[in-house]
Formats: sequence, C-alpha cells, structure tokens
Amino acid sequence: MIYDLIIIGGGPAGISAAIYAARQRLRILLITKDFTGQLGRKAIAIENYLGFEKVSGLNLIKKFENHLKRYKVEILRDKVRKVRKTKEIFFVLTANKKTFQAKTVIVASGADPRPLEVPGEKEFIGRGVSYCTSCDAPVFKDKAVAVIGGGNSAFEAAIALNKWAKKIYILEYGDKVVADKENQEAVKKIKKIELILRANLKEIKGDKFVKSVIYQDRKTKTDKTLSVEGVFVEIGSQPATSFVKGMVDFNGRDEIIVNAKTGETSTPGLFTAGDVDDNPYKQIVVAAGEGAKAALSVFKYLQK
Repeated sequence: MIYDLIIIGGGPAGISAAIYAARQRLRILLITKDFTGQLGRKAIAIENYLGFEKVSGLNLIKKFENHLKRYKVEILRDKVRKVRKTKEIFFVLTANKKTFQAKTVIVASGADPRPLEVPGEKEFIGRGVSYCTSCDAPVFKDKAVAVIGGGNSAFEAAIALNKWAKKIYILEYGDKVVADKENQEAVKKIKKIELILRANLKEIKGDKFVKSVIYQDRKTKTDKTLSVEGVFVEIGSQPATSFVKGMVDFNGRDEIIVNAKTGETSTPGLFTAGDVDDNPYKQIVVAAGEGAKAALSVFKYLQK
C-alpha cells in the first residue's frame, strides 16, 4: 500500500496535520512513539492556549488525541529510523524494521530535551538528574534541588517543585533571565526559590544518587558547591531530525529550513511542522497552526 501521507510525530503539530489531512479524505499513516511527548511530560500549567484558561499539558494532549480518533487515521506506535525517497515515493523505515511507502511526508517529530553535557549528568540520569518535572517532582519531597536554565520552562519547573522540594535553586548562565515577567513575579513570591545568575554548571556529583552540583561564578571566576539531591535540566530542546539527514537543509541549530508559506523542505513532497523547523516561535498554538498549514500544502501538492 502507498499512503497519500505519512506523518511522523504525535504532538500538537502532527495531530493537527492528521486532522486537516483526514478532512481532505487522504489516506494517512501517523507514526509516533506515544502521544505524551514534551507537552504531556513538561507543560504543567498552560494558560495561553485558546479556549483553555488553564490546563495541564497532559490533559491538553489527551484532548488532542481524542479529537484525532474521531477521524480515519491509521496510527502506528513506533519510532522512525530513516526516511528516503526513490523517484516520487518516500520510504519510511521504523525501529521495528517495518517499511512504509507514501507520496508525501510531514515531519512533526518535535524536539528532545537538550543535555547539559557536563560530568556526572549521564551517570545520574534517573538517580537525581531529571528532564521531566511533572514526572519526577514528587520524588524530591523535602529535598533541595537545582533547576538549570533561565527560561519559562525553568521557572515553571521551579514553581511546580515548590509543592514538594524544601529548597530550589535556579541556576542561569547569563546575566539575566528570559522567562516571561509573569513567571518571574511568581518565582519572586516563593521564598524557598533562590535565583543564581552567571552560574556556569561544571559538574554533578554524588555516589548512588546526586549529592551536589559545582558551578563557576562567572563574575568572580570562583567555583562554588550547592548541596542538592536533584537536578532538573531545563535549558531547551534539540530537534528530533536525525532520520532525515541528507534529505533536507539545516540551520546551525539543527532545525530544518523550510518554506515559511507552505512548510515544504528542499525535498519536494517532504514537509515539516512544529519544533523541528526553523520557525523561531516554539509554542503549542504555533505548532498546531503549522500542522494545519503543512496538511493543506500536502493536499495542494498531491492535486498537482
């Protein structure tokens, strides 16, 4: 069977693309590891998505998934390893060694948490180092933790940890934070949160579990130690795009360069949506809009 469209990814961009494509009566296969993704694991309280004054990421993605299931879309729980194109047909290879064919592809695989790349990080994953606050916060009840990063995700993680941890340090590399003013004001009201600027994390230390972090004060050039039992990494994400290497053009951040009007890449018939491409605004509503745009562009492409 040759599908009209294969969508890679089950986040807001992929689900939106699938719904719009299904309404055009296309034959669709959506491949995703799960429907939780970063939205379900990391977004604790969303207050800027239309129609929802406040909703958790897990509840919102569940509503997206339920909406999708109203349409005729074939869903496969798997991970894509490689995409290639022969003449006019795309071949999509999965981790379970299955191969599918399609006339078009939308890459909506999102992004993975960006690692710190410091000594001790890999060794203590699952033993104090976490990339998911909503998953792991209860483990750190009455413990001191460090949140690495100064953006919205870091501040929201610190706010969520307030319910559990006894002390929370936010370590930001720069001279100022980039979190929204609303998040900054919320953090200022929580006495147990301490913001440390110009902090260059050097190492995570411990034995069986994390015991401390060492950072350099970039102003004084001195190393300092914080006694913590948890480290939450919130320094952004990197696009999950390795399976299309050699097929598309990338920018310096490994984001796929696309036609902003259509979402099409340098390979005809290959489109993107969401956090994988070079659109600078990584927001849920933007990803959903890009999914719709990509699906409509696919329909127009197939008409030709």
